[in-house]
Formats: sequence, structure tokens, C-alpha cells
Amino acid sequence: MTDNPTSNVLVLEEDAPHEPDLNRFLEARHLSVVRFTRERLGPVLRSNVELGAILLCERYAQSIEDTARIAAKIHSLRPEIPIILRREGPSDGRALPAELQRVCCASYDRGDVEKLGAIVDEFIFTLIYPNSLVRGIADITTAALNSQFQPMNATLSTPYIVRDRMIFGEVLTLIPLESAWCRGYMMLQMEEAPLLEYLAVSRPDCSPSFRMVNNLLSETTNLIWGAFKNRYIGDDSAPQSAHVQVPLVVNHHHRYISFGTDKPQLCFTYTLQGPSTRRVARLYQRFVFNLNWSPEDFREVVRDETLHVEAGELEMF
Repeated sequence: MTDNPTSNVLVLEEDAPHEPDLNRFLEARHLSVVRFTRERLGPVLRSNVELGAILLCERYAQSIEDTARIAAKIHSLRPEIPIILRREGPSDGRALPAELQRVCCASYDRGDVEKLGAIVDEFIFTLIYPNSLVRGIADITTAALNSQFQPMNATLSTPYIVRDRMIFGEVLTLIPLESAWCRGYMMLQMEEAPLLEYLAVSRPDCSPSFRMVNNLLSETTNLIWGAFKNRYIGDDSAPQSAHVQVPLVVNHHHRYISFGTDKPQLCFTYTLQGPSTRRVARLYQRFVFNLNWSPEDFREVVRDETLHVEAGELEMF
């Protein structure tokens, strides 16, 4: 696992000669390219594909007006995802259709890598996550999952950044995170069926129910939160601004959740698999620092274990 989060970028580009240069640039910036045919674009955007941005070429359609209509359709389906427009050659002051100006967050001229890099930093990697935090979250959560879901084994994919607000599965937990350097939420999401199957095998004396599923994910959430608090928050009190809140909006029909901000979210996906089965369960973990994010104030809590030894709380062998 790398400590540098990546992000998925949907590339709507029909200029084949330009693709190798674009691919090299995106790979160097920890961006993974996602491509679909134009016919599949609508269904894909309505699905749970997680995206950090969409790169759209102004010649994606037969005319700039057709490209504008496609961009407007994309924006109506996923308005939270930034659309970045690539213009062919120097723009030289050429005006874009009003619809493209409305829905695209930024544009750059073909070959202007410096401008594209600045746009990526502004709209995708707007928040800086310390490597020790990313690595620590992964360690904490993997240990908690291995403890809660024995004998299954948890593995982690590369952490990533998203701008969408999709909900995965049927079971979701939220728990607030408040300290001097961050304020927001940790969210865990899973499908219910794999959890019911796990409970049926691990607790054969009980009849699995959705309440047992809720309790299992709640216990897992508390376990991760407790370890996160001990390692990164300690006894620091949250600032006075902690009294400020924003409403959370959940629309189950559209599998959508909003935290009242357009800031990107730090995401982790864990795969749980038993030693004797091919069936896997996936847990999606998101960190949404929607109320405060001050990475310059971040630090790990260093505890003096000698105090515990002197108090007789630890035995050394």
C-alpha cells in the first residue's frame, strides 16, 4: 500500500495520439484513468463508480455545442464532480458556449501541463493528508477488522480521494471526529448480505438479523474510533468552533449523502475474505473533514509508557 492517496479520473477523450502524454501525466500525479464508451456514459454516471474529476475534451462530440450538451447532462447527473475542459491548441481568447462555461470548473490548453497540474491540485487534491495519518488509519482499521471478523482476513487497496457523495450498500455508520486539527466524520459502509452470511457462520447458535448486523458494524466503528482518538486526538479538546454544525442530507432513493461541503473525501476500501471461501465482503471507509482541516497542526499522540510500567499496568517479559 502506498501512503499517497490516488483518485479516479474519468477521461472523455477521443484523440488517440494525445492519450499517451495524458496517461503519463495522470500516472505521475497519482491519478487512475477510467474510460467508457459514450453509450455507457449515462449508466456509469448513475452507478456507484467513484470519481475525483472528469476530464473532457472540447472535441469529444462532433461539435463544441454537442460537447456542451454532454457536459450539461453530466453535470445534472453528478453536479459534485468537477469537470475540467481541455481546449484544442491555444484558446487565444476564443469564447466557450455559455453552457460549457457554466458547468466546467476550469479549462486548460492542450499541452499546458503546468496549468493542468494546478487545476488538479485545486479541484482534486485540495486537502493534504499527512502520510503518517493515512498509514495509521490503514493500520488501525485493518487491526480492528481482523479482530472483529475472525477468521476472515482484511486487506486494503490504495487509499483514494473522491468528490462524489455516493452511498454504498445498505448499512452505514457515522461517528464525529473533533480535535484541534480536524472536525468531521468517519463513515463506514457495507452491504448487508455478506454480514448476514458471516454471522450465520461465526455465530451458529443465533439466527442472524439486521439488528445483529447493525451491532457488529457499530462495534467495529467504535473500535476504530477509539484507536483513532488515542493515536491522533488524545485529551485535546475541540476548539470553540466545534459548536458550529451543518446539516447532513441523506437521500436513500438516489443513494446520496451530503455533508454540506464540496471538499474531497479520503477513502479506504477493505476486502474481507475467509480462509476457506472465495466470497468476499467489502468495507468502505470515508473521512470527511467538512468542518475543520488544519494538517499543519496534526500530530501523533506520544505516550510515556514508563508511567504505566511504574504504576504496575504493564509487565515486561
